[in-house]
Amino acid sequence: MNFHLLRHALLALIVGTLVACTTTKQQNDPTPVTEQQPHGGASTPKVPFTATVPTKSRWVPVDWGELPGVPLDSLNEAWNAWIKNCERPSTVFAGLCGDVRRLSIASEDEQRSWMMSNLQPYRIEASTGSPDGMLTSYYEPMYEARRLPGNGFNVPLYQTPQGFGKRKPWYTRQQIDTNAEAQAALAGRAIAWLRDPVDMLVLHIQGSGRLQLTEPDGRQRMIRVAFAGTNDQPYKSVGRWLLDQGLVRDATWPGISAWIAANPARVNEMLWSNPRYVFFREEELNEFDAQFGPRGAQGVALTPGRSIAVDRNSIPYGTPVWLSTPGPTVALNRLVFAQDTGSAILGAVRADYFMGWGAEAGDLAGRIKQPLKLWAFWPKSLAGSAPHLR
Repeated sequence: MNFHLLRHALLALIVGTLVACTTTKQQNDPTPVTEQQPHGGASTPKVPFTATVPTKSRWVPVDWGELPGVPLDSLNEAWNAWIKNCERPSTVFAGLCGDVRRLSIASEDEQRSWMMSNLQPYRIEASTGSPDGMLTSYYEPMYEARRLPGNGFNVPLYQTPQGFGKRKPWYTRQQIDTNAEAQAALAGRAIAWLRDPVDMLVLHIQGSGRLQLTEPDGRQRMIRVAFAGTNDQPYKSVGRWLLDQGLVRDATWPGISAWIAANPARVNEMLWSNPRYVFFREEELNEFDAQFGPRGAQGVALTPGRSIAVDRNSIPYGTPVWLSTPGPTVALNRLVFAQDTGSAILGAVRADYFMGWGAEAGDLAGRIKQPLKLWAFWPKSLAGSAPHLR
């Protein structure tokens, strides 16, 4: 594992909290989301659902020629995400799933021709008429962990506590670390133990992660820890706390890293400035599941580079979307799917791009904050029902 890249990714996460300090991504149970606060929603059942009608955007029908880069996209890559979409399609797109599955072995030209014959593109605009928005990105962290504490692995990742739900809100992050009643409720509830409390915070921010877990008998295996709930306390940005306390002059990684190195006794104080605490559940990660990310709010596994989190009041879950951004970090013109959400992802033309997992994905995801344009696709047979037509 490249720990330099991992630490750089943490920079972006902490700094990213400042960008959305008034609209941080928080959990809307049962759909977890992130703020960079937890994405995902694996508890959502795999049954058809009705698309939520957007209230924050207007959709303008356009010709396919308005979409940049359509002939160049690798649609075979995108089709994996579309197949996942069809595990739990909205009522709008369920009728297309037979063709989607059949076309999984078709050529990209055949897939593109089918899309142009069956789907109408709509430019997504804000209510003001602006088509311009912002793209950010998120990822799934990977850490080394132990099943039992010791030998430097002393930071727990907890399942939901005993009696969870009877007390709301539950104890704050500081109380969980210091209160005897909170600790008693969590006794024996640790899934695994990490080395570093800051790594724990990253997992809490991202909402899920992969652990290279060492069992007591020495066996090693990869597992996923997925979002299971929160203590229902408000989310506060630790980056904002550092700035407000005058402890760093700007939220760059060199400054934050230097502060942590110089003030190890105050790390808990920094962590406790965010009272929200996330609980996890353990999931097996077999060879097939390892090709995909955690489940998003739609209830399907996320596909790296092809899944986005959106404002559900702008774009319904399961909607195919054409995403276009010129950079500067990465230029993209591609088919993606609205499969996740987050309360920091607000507005008509706003998306959080699922980058994948591990340190390199985290490094890249953390540097993405760039202009965005979006076009939604809707079945031509249901064109009259497309949300908020202008």
